Amino acid sequence: MVEQGSQSPSNNQTIADEMTAYLQACLANRYFMGSVLVARAGEVLLSAGYGMANLEHDVPNTQKTKFRIGSITKQFTATAILQLQEQGLLSVHQKISTYLPDYPNGEQITIHQLLNHTSGIPNFNELDNFEQITKIKVSLDDLIARFSGEPLEFTPGERYRYTNSGYVVLTKIIETVSGHSYADYLQHQILEPLGMIDSGYDRQEAILPHRASGYVFSGVAYQNADFVDMSWPSGAGGMYSTIEDIYKWEQGLYTDAVLSANSREMMFTPKAVILEKEDGKGAYHGYGGIICTHLERKLLYTGGGIDGFSTRIARYPDEQISIIVLTNIDAAVVAPVVPIANDLAAILFGEPYDLPKQRQVIEIDPAIYDAYIGQYELSGLVMTVTKESNRIFTQWAGLERVEMFPESSRKFFLKVINAQRTFLVDETGKASGVILHQGGLDRGGGERMATRVN
Repeated sequence: MVEQGSQSPSNNQTIADEMTAYLQACLANRYFMGSVLVARAGEVLLSAGYGMANLEHDVPNTQKTKFRIGSITKQFTATAILQLQEQGLLSVHQKISTYLPDYPNGEQITIHQLLNHTSGIPNFNELDNFEQITKIKVSLDDLIARFSGEPLEFTPGERYRYTNSGYVVLTKIIETVSGHSYADYLQHQILEPLGMIDSGYDRQEAILPHRASGYVFSGVAYQNADFVDMSWPSGAGGMYSTIEDIYKWEQGLYTDAVLSANSREMMFTPKAVILEKEDGKGAYHGYGGIICTHLERKLLYTGGGIDGFSTRIARYPDEQISIIVLTNIDAAVVAPVVPIANDLAAILFGEPYDLPKQRQVIEIDPAIYDAYIGQYELSGLVMTVTKESNRIFTQWAGLERVEMFPESSRKFFLKVINAQRTFLVDETGKASGVILHQGGLDRGGGERMATRVN
């Protein structure tokens, strides 16, 4: 762990050098490639690319590289809705049946509930055959038809559950009310006013200069990500952009360039509870983003993941800090942009953080793994440890299985991300728990304990 530095926080070059060294260490461990921009009070401290935009042709990432930005798209969709409300063409408190009279259960659901993920509409990403059908182009109406007939998961407004489907419905409302396609509306009403000339709705058939290729890192090697036709993400995740353009977007949210002060306040006011804490420092969903506390400071963030890409915008409004991380790697465990953005914030604020280091795999008797096989629980989440062909694996519920590599008989590390696992054993030699260390995810280094449940 790197302790708080002695440099003055005002020494921007020193901070930039420290961030560069950190990002180079991430690159050396191969769980990061992409472009990063960090700014404070309107001054860009760091803007650079790392690794390759295209591995097959040795094309490097730069400030101009265009990445698919996944669910960052949702902030643009929410902005379009608020613009239409400012024009008197809709109200977020109206039922969606007002604008889409044929939508099932539309008289029960408001636009507000679509925006903050409390609609109860099931997430179309979780429907049967999703991985197979997304390789074929789909119209917006046909996409909506694939999930609109499914039963609601709960009474609208009753609770929070993240769903891409709600933002697909919002896309249809934007097109219906404005009379323009979603892509054209974005271009003329949001991107052009902000000077975002390197952003737009992605179409793979278009020739797009400086387009990054998307990859998956298995912990051993990079592979090309699965193909997805970009008609599917819609207004939930279909855009591309660059770090420089995203910075223009982020800075535009301090002005009236695309939204009034009232609409901006509406966007970033907590609307739905994601994680509630007694001290009020939980996580809450606004319109298109999350409001929470990090390093004892207010944080507004949004991010996304789409085949081969992961993204993060972290905004500390009181300090006027922007951290933008766009990568062309899709990680199996957790998007690498999350700990990276958190660690960059720690550098800025003079807080401790983990500098990734090269770890060495040692040879141990695979029989040792038998004591660790089982399930471990942390805050309601279950991690399963398994053994196969004298190799040991970890898997969180709902995520892919990932191999762990021994650096001692009890301590293991992951290659897909800066994360380690240390097993605790009882008097019989059987594991009773596991310490989870995942740099940047929690203040103070990220150590947490998962208890064995079977």
